[in-house]
Amino acid sequence: MSSKINHHHHINGHDSIPPPCPHLADFRSRNGTKPFHLLQNCLRIKPPHGRASIRRDPSEIPRCGACGVSSVPRIYACVTCATISCHAPPEPSHAAAHAASMAPGHEISVDVDRAELFCCACRDYVYDRDFDAAVVLSSKANSIHSNVNSDNLRKKRRIVEYRPWLPDIHERVLVNNNSSVLNFVEDRPWGLRGLNNLGNTCFMNSVLQALLHTPPLRNYFLSDRHNRYYCQQKKSGNENGVFGGKRSNGGDGNGGKGLRLCLACDMDAMFSAVFSGNPVPYSPAKFLYSWWQHAANLASYEQQDAHEFFISMLDGIHEKVEKDRHKTHGLGHGDCCIAHRVFSGILRSDVMCTACGFTSTKYDPCVDISLDLEPYLGTSAKSMSLKTHSCNGEVDCTNSSQNGGISTLIGCLDRFTRPERLGSDQKFFCQQCQVRQESLKQMSIRKLPLVSCFHIKRFEHSSIRKMSRKVDRYLQFPFSLDMAPYLSSSILRSRFGNRIFPFDGDEADASNEMSSEFELFAVVTHTGKLDSGHYVTYLRLSNQWYKCDDSWITQVNENIVRAAQGYMMFYVQKMLYYKAGEKQVA
Repeated sequence: MSSKINHHHHINGHDSIPPPCPHLADFRSRNGTKPFHLLQNCLRIKPPHGRASIRRDPSEIPRCGACGVSSVPRIYACVTCATISCHAPPEPSHAAAHAASMAPGHEISVDVDRAELFCCACRDYVYDRDFDAAVVLSSKANSIHSNVNSDNLRKKRRIVEYRPWLPDIHERVLVNNNSSVLNFVEDRPWGLRGLNNLGNTCFMNSVLQALLHTPPLRNYFLSDRHNRYYCQQKKSGNENGVFGGKRSNGGDGNGGKGLRLCLACDMDAMFSAVFSGNPVPYSPAKFLYSWWQHAANLASYEQQDAHEFFISMLDGIHEKVEKDRHKTHGLGHGDCCIAHRVFSGILRSDVMCTACGFTSTKYDPCVDISLDLEPYLGTSAKSMSLKTHSCNGEVDCTNSSQNGGISTLIGCLDRFTRPERLGSDQKFFCQQCQVRQESLKQMSIRKLPLVSCFHIKRFEHSSIRKMSRKVDRYLQFPFSLDMAPYLSSSILRSRFGNRIFPFDGDEADASNEMSSEFELFAVVTHTGKLDSGHYVTYLRLSNQWYKCDDSWITQVNENIVRAAQGYMMFYVQKMLYYKAGEKQVA
């Protein structure tokens, strides 16, 4: 049901927004400049979810004055005379009947359970800024948030403040006019090159293949934004060193053997070699050696975890930039280094006291999201909630509860962001109650990164049995993914209704919601056992899938990718996903 908006109905030059409700305009003209101020005394905040509602008495149970029921989907109170009526289509609407039987001015009611305006004549929700302001002001007075560490909350928000960039019209024209499609080399997309296994290094090769074809990362290094020759000269302090930013036309890019390069420099050399057009498999020995120097505890020819390597490598690039700049940036700031500019996001964690409703909010930066596989249906775990997602109608986008227990990426995300009741051994100290209380915890995504990496927890460790095992369960994942349902603004909207309270610290972020659509471009898979497995990467280039098995590159059907045992999935914002055109025939 689409809400009608009072006042502004021309937004961004489009006329698709419904016109203002005439009954709301008439109500405002009859009741002066503050038509809703009397509702402030009736506003209530219901713990633990904090949704605004309308009650004259906190213990009141509203009942329809015509039929006496209180369990229908919606109960409304007339703003003019406070008459309680029900509205439950397709049954007759007593709210509409009340408005029709009274003099003009009784058409506007308020939903007693959501504190939202409803026009009984139009039979639709309506929006009024003055009413919304009255509810917010009253909520500030009644909310337990208002007097608790407000200064600390503001300081915390400043620490993770992020200003996302979206291209304006002029910049979009520049992007369209100056972008070029990656060419094909011997029936392969440009940059598709095998990586030699240097001794149980498939974990490294699989992640490097995904990073080499991460659009923002690829564009950064191929644009010479990190020049290894300049970085080398700056580090050595030799003014007569090599300079000028010239790239090698192939080869291994491992020049300057006498000087230890940073991981970003080794990435720059690798991009030069991989995108040189040379089809011979490349040996990333220089990068492996530099990574060993950064992660000495992992320096061996034993098989390592691909996810652990991914995190360690990003940390290595980040630490090098931090030392060069001599200043600290927060991980979630998004402007400290190329690794975090591409992969960094911000998670929001809400812990709510079940006794009084006090909520403690915490923001944490992240470069990936680790997800638990959904439990089998029929166990004690709660069934997954059904949601509607935009996934281009693909079969693999359905929820696990519709697939006989098959886990899905969307089901894992639903489970990650749904409220979780913490156990009695995890009670947190409530600043309102001044004692430890049971609580609900809910995660959401405050800021989306340019590239989202989802890590599936397939390796379980039991401290009781003192053993580890791999979870070989199939996971369905969509090729297109809408992250809007998991944003903090969406989670708060479901908690508070169609309104986001500014004092809650997470207003609706339009830029986040506009860039919530993602496209899958890389899947890292693991086959075998915990201690003797093999990693392979599937890449989506020019809308065609390729299997990267160390030095072997083969073209595969998308059904092979769907059937693979996904361990890490890489999604890029749809705005940055460049689909190369069909190969032109001469």
